[in-house]
Amino acid sequence: MHRGTTTADHQTVARPVAAMALDYKASTFEPPHAHPRAQLLHATSGVMQITTAAASWIIPPGRALWLPAFTVHDVRCRGDVSFRTLYIDEATAGVALPKQAQVIAVSDLLTELILEATALPLEYDREGRDGRVMTLILDELQRMPVLPLSLVMPADPRLRRICAALLEHPGDQSDLDRWARRAGMARRTLTRRFRAETGLGFGEWRQQLRLLEGLSRIVTGQSVTGAALDAGYHSPSAFTAAFASTLGAPPSKYRSR
Repeated sequence: MHRGTTTADHQTVARPVAAMALDYKASTFEPPHAHPRAQLLHATSGVMQITTAAASWIIPPGRALWLPAFTVHDVRCRGDVSFRTLYIDEATAGVALPKQAQVIAVSDLLTELILEATALPLEYDREGRDGRVMTLILDELQRMPVLPLSLVMPADPRLRRICAALLEHPGDQSDLDRWARRAGMARRTLTRRFRAETGLGFGEWRQQLRLLEGLSRIVTGQSVTGAALDAGYHSPSAFTAAFASTLGAPPSKYRSR
């Protein structure tokens, strides 16, 4: 039973879906790359940060990132990470699939289907039971809700450097004036260009980053208080309120799950 051992195997196989299981050590970094097939990255444990020219995402367990074909992206691991990835040939899949990168929830059914897919032969029987598993995966992908776990990245190199610095140090408390000086921009210019390029004010963008950073820390085992303070919140209660408003449950319940 040929499973395929390289990413290249999974790009060229004459099947609409190819599945692969991967495990990465903490701090693993995959530099920018792209695949000729669309990709679904599903974390089963640990947290991934994935960045493209347009946005950055935090992917905790129970969530997955959809990337259309040829999307250039890098991958950074927060702690040890196990994930399952699907490579999908959009031309032969036979269903309408998303045209833009997005985070989706992963139901229990879809999780089990993905795990099963990674155990199937690379050249599975399309007309038999294995083919029906892959078809059901494609059906389920269309039903999963999209989640607000992304950060739009600006194109302006000066603004992008600011965002990269904050991604590296989310708890940085520097105010807008200090960031404007670092970027060599007037405060008003920075504010106007940032909203034009990301759709968010600078403060809103930074709050979204802090929320995602706090989520990442909770999933990797940190306490709610520690996660809140390290992510840049002034109090755990502020973090809890923002978390519940965005993700529909307080961080304590999410951490227990």
